[in-house]
Amino acid sequence: MHSLRNHKILLGVTGGIAAYKTPALVRLLVKAGAEVQVLMTPAAHRFVTAETLSVVSGKPVYTDFFEDDKGTWNNHVHLGLWADMMLIAPATANTLAKLGAGIADNLLLTTLLSARCPVWVAPAMDLDMYIHPSFIANIELLKSRGVQVIPAETGALASGLHGEGRMAEPETIAGEIASHFGKNPLFAGKKVLVTAGPTYENLDPVRFIGNYSSGKMGFALARAFYEFGAEVTLVTGPVHLNEPAGVQCVHVQSAEEMLNACLQFAQESDIVVMAAAVADYRPAEVATEKMKKNGDELQITLTRNPDILQTLCNQKRAGQFIIGFALETQNALDYALGKMKNKNLDMIVLNSLRDTGAGFGHDTNKVTLLTPDGKAQELPLQSKDAVADKIAGAISDLVQTNYI
Repeated sequence: MHSLRNHKILLGVTGGIAAYKTPALVRLLVKAGAEVQVLMTPAAHRFVTAETLSVVSGKPVYTDFFEDDKGTWNNHVHLGLWADMMLIAPATANTLAKLGAGIADNLLLTTLLSARCPVWVAPAMDLDMYIHPSFIANIELLKSRGVQVIPAETGALASGLHGEGRMAEPETIAGEIASHFGKNPLFAGKKVLVTAGPTYENLDPVRFIGNYSSGKMGFALARAFYEFGAEVTLVTGPVHLNEPAGVQCVHVQSAEEMLNACLQFAQESDIVVMAAAVADYRPAEVATEKMKKNGDELQITLTRNPDILQTLCNQKRAGQFIIGFALETQNALDYALGKMKNKNLDMIVLNSLRDTGAGFGHDTNKVTLLTPDGKAQELPLQSKDAVADKIAGAISDLVQTNYI
């Protein structure tokens, strides 16, 4: 299922037994990245609690126009303007008939009439109601006005009958919504290679040299490029993250393994984003057995690892875009600019461990985007997903202006 990140969905729950499925539906939408605001009709409270839907959505649930005796108003106009989509699930025959007639006798219906976003409905009712001419006429009327209908499924019904009228399963509804929003075509037809995480360089069978990179920034970039329409390959060192949906993942451990994987995919990639924190050195010799304590000191000879970024830049083909990362603790800007010039990069992303909330392990980052033409774009501290979107957008701007 495509990501729904940055999409706002207004979910209306009406008074049908299928309302018991809505917590699962909300969980799926939230898991896909959507922001979900739930509205309930008064009758819906007989089948599912507002408390449950509030917990799974992370937002208060609204039913009434006024919340207290002080006149606090749930503004149906603002709710309708907020959403990217309004979904009614379950949508009873009663609510659908009222919608067709323009009746607005509760907060949900009033918000529906105020919404400027696409409106989707997932009908749920018993078989005889679902095939009744009046219901069929109402559905056709709503379709003619642009309402998208997710057809009911065939199955066991609350009456004990078996037939059409069963609300589509939450997985089906969430999948339909995700397909509707689809992928942003910003990088349609482009192949992108992203690296992420640390590399581990073995000392013996149980010890290694590594760093604190979590891989979160690289994974966020891979997700962003995929959502922007690219075909993405993610080469990742050892991390504890779920693989991004739709992304081809290649797992490696050492710098040499990462180099070999990158060489396999780099030449066919239009964009290469090197976000991994690759170890500069590795042990010259790796013990075949666990090293035992012997004395107060231990000397280990290290040898230089291959410079993956430099290797890829040396083999850069015409029309290819390569971006590097620089994590510095001092003289950050000078080091980043020098790295960009020496390696002939098209862009470098600079972040500093001195910035609170940025760098290894955090869910947030604060970076500066540097290009060889001297431009510097400072991004404030924000989530790594948001930073990834900004980086991808900056790369798109360079590509579209024939920078490469």
